[in-house]
Amino acid sequence: MKIEIFKMERIQSLWENVVDYNLSESGVHPLNLEELLAPEEIKELTRVELGYTQTNGTPELRENISRLYSSVNLEQIMVTAGSSEANFLLMWSLIEPGDEVIFELPNYMQMWGLARAFGAKVKPLWLKEELGWQPDLDDLKKLITPTTKLIILTNPNNPTGAILSQEAREEIIRLAEKVGAWLLVDEVYRGAERNGLETLSFWGSYERVIVVGGLSKAYGLPGLRLGWMLGPEDLIKKIWTYHDYTTISVSALTDHLATRALQPERRRKLLERTRNILNTNLPFLEQWLKSFDGLFDYQAPQAGAILFARYHLKINSTELVEKVLKEKSVLLVPGDHFELDQHLRFGYGSNQTYLKAALDRVAEVLKKIKK
Repeated sequence: MKIEIFKMERIQSLWENVVDYNLSESGVHPLNLEELLAPEEIKELTRVELGYTQTNGTPELRENISRLYSSVNLEQIMVTAGSSEANFLLMWSLIEPGDEVIFELPNYMQMWGLARAFGAKVKPLWLKEELGWQPDLDDLKKLITPTTKLIILTNPNNPTGAILSQEAREEIIRLAEKVGAWLLVDEVYRGAERNGLETLSFWGSYERVIVVGGLSKAYGLPGLRLGWMLGPEDLIKKIWTYHDYTTISVSALTDHLATRALQPERRRKLLERTRNILNTNLPFLEQWLKSFDGLFDYQAPQAGAILFARYHLKINSTELVEKVLKEKSVLLVPGDHFELDQHLRFGYGSNQTYLKAALDRVAEVLKKIKK
């Protein structure tokens, strides 16, 4: 098996903890323990036994996850080491060489690379900028065939922050059901909607739907490395066999902290914090983009701490990001990493002082190129 370099994760791994300013993140600034827990709860951590937890997630954690969805039993939920492990286990367990997979683009490219590595024939379904980052449903009708095994979406989307329209959602479900394809929806940005209206999950819309979630993007808890998947009970039992060959279980501390983060009232406060950060910072970023007099075109994201902007300069996006990195020690994500050049992804989930200082440095590079 040959696997291609995951370009975005590689550049982040190399530079995100080295640069002066990191605008490559797609979540809000992470919390610390004092912000997450009450003092007595922090003291309680000293009594957590550091042994193995239940490998599919403790019942209390899965019970809290189940409240986020309708009509789900605990045996349909598997807890994983981040949503990335959930995605990996799903690709490993579902894909056989020669399978036909439809993959939404632009998108986080983990499952694109994994599906190809496991031998699938991967066909892109492009979201269209001119349609508000919605798919052209006629394109999907042409792509899907009786042999389509799997359709992969991220909703809300990364990198655009767009949410699928009701029309698109219904047609995707109808076409998947017509050919019996699995529909896998990464919903890790669900809960990070700027208007506070949580995106309707695909869970329960069709018997062959699988959804993935986690605590990284909407909750500000990426360091817990806590994700989950929901699927038909027989599929989750099958995937448990694969899980035994990977991380086995999340850490005892992660399970303990995630259980508390997903308590209903605490979850509400975490998501409120996220919305406040997004709605405070986005107007500032938009003002900065507009200050360049037509250099950027963009559509405001509906969800997530990410904005995907087209720029009008004669320079490749990876070259531009490398130039900003080298000259100003600021890390952005190039559109190339989503198979769409002439775009940049800006992460705007940090505190505003940090964001302003980073953008000031980026502006210095852009102004030199424009001359």
